[in-house]
Amino acid sequence: MTEKGRPTHLRASWFAGPVAYAFLLAGFSPAWAPADGARLTYTKVLKGSVPEYLWISVESQGEASYEGRKLDEPPSPNHLKLSAKTTQRLFNLAEGLDNFHGVELESHKKVANLGLKTFVYEQDGQRNEVEFNYTERHEAQVLVDLFEKIASVEQHILTLEHAMKYDHLSLPRELLQIQIDLDKRALADPELMVPALEKIANNPRFLHLAQARAQTILQRLQGPN
Repeated sequence: MTEKGRPTHLRASWFAGPVAYAFLLAGFSPAWAPADGARLTYTKVLKGSVPEYLWISVESQGEASYEGRKLDEPPSPNHLKLSAKTTQRLFNLAEGLDNFHGVELESHKKVANLGLKTFVYEQDGQRNEVEFNYTERHEAQVLVDLFEKIASVEQHILTLEHAMKYDHLSLPRELLQIQIDLDKRALADPELMVPALEKIANNPRFLHLAQARAQTILQRLQGPN
């Protein structure tokens, strides 16, 4: 059967690409999972920023490592476990960029130094890598944004843990920033903060304002929605 000269099966195939891409950008994904043993890594280096060196590596099952530090500091990666949804979206976005195989992401436009970013995809001995300062590829921009949202969560956790040990008075300010970031949808997998938030909410040594804000965030993260 045809419509305007286009066979039905070809018309359906043509339609599938844009629809799948739209679902991908919206945070949905088809019945697809990353290959076992695949690893996706994001690195950003920008002197003077916080952090100056950012590194996130994610395995296909969601096991991940995060490192955010100054360039002259020694490595100190932290382990984390990403949700299945976030993990699949990361790998879906990489798949949309052909897992960085032979892809060019740098715009070559005259822009400020936004940090040297690197994507790496590894699987079964295959290693694809691409570097860029600024890209106009929307899929790459979305992937960078998602990695940065994961990094923001880890940075909040590290800041909370430091404040609990050395600077109790800074806890309300940091917790307020977390609430702001949640409102802006600037965090990916914010549930990773739950253990730190529970320590604050349940410890009377901390300011009541800090406890109250931590409890409010917990209710928001653990609520039915």
